[in-house]
Amino acid sequence: MNFLIPLSNALPGAVAQGIVWGIMAIGVYITYRILDVADLTVDGSLATGGAVCVMLIRAGFNPWLALLCAMAVGMLAGLVTGLFHTRCGIPAILSGILTQLALYSVNLRIMESKANQAIGVDKYDLLVSQRYVRALTLDNPLPLLLVLTAVVIGILYWFFGTEKGSAIRATGANANMARAQGIDTNANVVLGLMLSNGLVALSGALLAQYQGSADVNMGRGAIVIGLAAVIIGEVVFGRVFVNFGLKLLAVSIGAVIYYIVLQIVLQLGLNTNDLKLITALIVALALAVPYWKGKVFRGKAAKKGAEEHA
Repeated sequence: MNFLIPLSNALPGAVAQGIVWGIMAIGVYITYRILDVADLTVDGSLATGGAVCVMLIRAGFNPWLALLCAMAVGMLAGLVTGLFHTRCGIPAILSGILTQLALYSVNLRIMESKANQAIGVDKYDLLVSQRYVRALTLDNPLPLLLVLTAVVIGILYWFFGTEKGSAIRATGANANMARAQGIDTNANVVLGLMLSNGLVALSGALLAQYQGSADVNMGRGAIVIGLAAVIIGEVVFGRVFVNFGLKLLAVSIGAVIYYIVLQIVLQLGLNTNDLKLITALIVALALAVPYWKGKVFRGKAAKKGAEEHA
């Protein structure tokens, strides 16, 4: 009972954070699964989205407009990474690292050379706030976050069903074949990176509003959380969610599961200083499970084949 009561109190917050990070994870899914590109820009673009959103709200802008502006700036970050990769011939993973490194200084500039900028819900009109996450009122952030996630998934489902979206998917599936069909693969890689980092920045903007501040280091380790959500979603729902839209939903649910597991681990008494270690172990386990399952199935198939030939 001493364990369940604090856990039940922490669950609404864990679900809300999971939904916010789920939007970021969908952005990671676009590069990691659809484009087959290792993009490390997200550690910087998430903080960029938070910084832009917070500073615009502090300047008196509407929070919805601040979200859109944050997303647009995130897309610019993705554009830079894409141009580094396609026009400068820099490997994708190094292009992301370079942009991420540059964004640290950019984010400090955006936040007026301060490492942290706060936006209290008492002073500013915020769309989501962790203060109301357990309240049974319209101020509770969970309904709005669920609607936003549904809208994002719906728009992406529509877009990747269009000719341009299908071309991006073809680029990730087989770039050589896509080029043979007359598809501009470089342009598609750039567009995919822009779309991915736009979603990551949108997640950062929501996260900054939710926690009431933007920090220059708030995106550190974001790529690991994003990968964890993608892998967890695939492991848990891979055989059930075969539709593309449902796969995106699985990624979002994967982020929620990740944060719930994190809360359970913390309620068991582990030190918060070990969060990075716990995250790494969760991701490693999520990555290892499909490999172990594959080995088991291949072993059973080989054994069955040997018995049939005997």
